[in-house]
Amino acid sequence: MTTKQITCILCPNGCELDVSYGDAPTAETITVEGNLCARGEGYALEELLHPKRTLTTSVLVRGGTQPQTSVKTAAPIPRESLAAAREALRSTTLDAPVSIGDLVARDIADTGVDVVVTRTVTQHHAIEPS
Repeated sequence: MTTKQITCILCPNGCELDVSYGDAPTAETITVEGNLCARGEGYALEELLHPKRTLTTSVLVRGGTQPQTSVKTAAPIPRESLAAAREALRSTTLDAPVSIGDLVARDIADTGVDVVVTRTVTQHHAIEPS
């Protein structure tokens, strides 16, 4: 039996969970102790069986007052899809202006999750000499 300690992040309690499992863990064979609310058990099961993360990164912006903008997945994606999602965004360049919430990519890395802008970048206007 393996025991792993996980800190639950779903509520302000921040419970230290002791998660025990055998060689082939399933939802039925995993035991969770230390959670003060029911959400802790669900968090531990998902973290062990199907971990997900929110990807935050940046992409280039052409013609903007800043050379890049921050972006993130609109929802957590499977941890094993992070590298493919990052790679897909590496070649992405947006045209200014971009605003918070603008769509950057649909269904990134076949996860069903979109990527959106999280920082506004206005368009750079050249000042003409008078």
